[in-house]
Amino acid sequence: MPPCDQTSRAALQWKTRVPPDLLAVRLVARQAREFITAHGWGELELSACELALVEACNNALHHIPEDARHLSMEVEVLCDADHVEIRVLDHTAGFEWPDKIELPADHSEGGRGLFLIASLMDRVVYFRNRDGNCMVMSRGRIASAPEDLEKIDQQRILQNAENELMIRDMLEELSSCYDSISTIFRYSSELVKNSRVSDFSHQLLNDLLQITAADWFVLRLKNGMRLVTAATSEGLEINTPLDLNRKEQLEESLELKAGLERQDHWFDQQKPLNPKDPLASWARQSQGFAHPLVFGEELIGTLTIGKSLTARPFTSAPQNVVHTFADFLAIQVVNARFQEEVINNRLVSRELEIAKNIQRSLLPKELPQMPGFSLAGFCESARQVGGDFYDVLRLSSHSVLLVIADVMGKGIPASMFAATLRILLRAMPELTSQPSALMTRVNHLLFAELSGVDMFITAALVYVNIRERRLVTASAGHCPVLIACADQPQVKALTPEGMPLGILPDTLFQEDIAELKPDSRVFLYTDGLADASNTNGESFGQNRLIQWLKSSVGIGQSAGQLKQQLIEELTRFQTGVSPMDDQTFLILAGEPSAAGQSS
Repeated sequence: MPPCDQTSRAALQWKTRVPPDLLAVRLVARQAREFITAHGWGELELSACELALVEACNNALHHIPEDARHLSMEVEVLCDADHVEIRVLDHTAGFEWPDKIELPADHSEGGRGLFLIASLMDRVVYFRNRDGNCMVMSRGRIASAPEDLEKIDQQRILQNAENELMIRDMLEELSSCYDSISTIFRYSSELVKNSRVSDFSHQLLNDLLQITAADWFVLRLKNGMRLVTAATSEGLEINTPLDLNRKEQLEESLELKAGLERQDHWFDQQKPLNPKDPLASWARQSQGFAHPLVFGEELIGTLTIGKSLTARPFTSAPQNVVHTFADFLAIQVVNARFQEEVINNRLVSRELEIAKNIQRSLLPKELPQMPGFSLAGFCESARQVGGDFYDVLRLSSHSVLLVIADVMGKGIPASMFAATLRILLRAMPELTSQPSALMTRVNHLLFAELSGVDMFITAALVYVNIRERRLVTASAGHCPVLIACADQPQVKALTPEGMPLGILPDTLFQEDIAELKPDSRVFLYTDGLADASNTNGESFGQNRLIQWLKSSVGIGQSAGQLKQQLIEELTRFQTGVSPMDDQTFLILAGEPSAAGQSS
């Protein structure tokens, strides 16, 4: 809420309430200064009273408890021709007034405000009680008549001069701090609407120039292992990037030195820039410093600020303001990059979701069924999209081509090659009953693309003819095709010779031919099944697959039932562990009761 002031008719008393807010304190201090000014007080007394009031209010804000944040402070100013008395009433827990007020050490975080108040005012009294506290500060007017000045000894004159210089410097610092806070608050509210660093950094740093009375700035941000120019003041062109790996060039670039050494580095007439420094041509008649932008332990960039050599040198006050702005800017750069990463991840996630849907659409929606046999397939990617796929091409009422493949790698590139392989297999119907010839042709067509990106594909093709009771298998370095029958004690593994697709351009593939009995179980799979592991690091393994397939013979289950059974067994085995690889399989299951239909 805005301060509400009350001034007595005699214009000797001024009161107001102050919300517990730093900016409100600054506003009230300026209003109190205007009231005292009306009584003809000099600049030194006005600055002293204003600064003492601000420090007293800040001290109260520092001690205010959370449950009293809604309570306002009260400020009262009494003024006549010779004296000013300022009272600050608060509702804080208060503090113990020290027996002796001394200037604290540089590293101390407290005590500076009380020392400043005691130095500025002639008398300070602090009253503390349970309902509230009151700090009373009073100051008399400095004698201006010649006869009064003659009474002041030389030591007091020197002390007053030193105090005046200290007050001026502190006022400069305090003013800069409040301007900085106000600017940062304003830009923080703008960031809610627009989080892009490029949209506000230039304006923010132009405001910094005004606050610090500087002339120019250069902002560089880290991109990989280089510092690249992100923003400069009007008319300044610094485009040469700085290589963070070139540590031998430290003396040639003040910005590089500040970034790598993580500390301010100054330049002026006594410490001129190296002639090879990218800033040298612009900053010959300048003074200033380069400051590193750091977030945590990470270097974000550098901020260099400068002004004319004829201007007043930078003091600790503007240097601290630059540090404040740099810290704020570093946080916003990190935040903007994080937001950009979140958005990009969402876009990538959406693209992967679309790719997954496309990949799913490539899998057969319904598998062709043949008299006396049923078919079922399963494909689960370790990521949103993967390189595994299966397909079943109906060739006639009694024959099909079973396809299973595994593209090396995962993600979108693997899924693209999987889709390409599917298209090629379907584009050559004249070879679908000749698995080895078809594999040779596909390898020839895909070799250039696969070898160009150092990828390969393992695949197995199985031509099934139930009328001839025959299986013809070709393999491109893929897992064995397993066949189980009731009258055979061992599961047969078909592993015809053949290199993965994309390894050699003119590979020839062999074929294995096997009998297809009415109760046969034909199982095609990718290595993601055998490599599936549990919490103990144990692999599911090929032997477990073989035992499962053998146990399924003679039970009379359909391919769909066997599929569900295997999925449940894999799920139990992998409980608590995410699959590291895609898992895909195809099952062809014969039904003994329908054996007569297959002839």
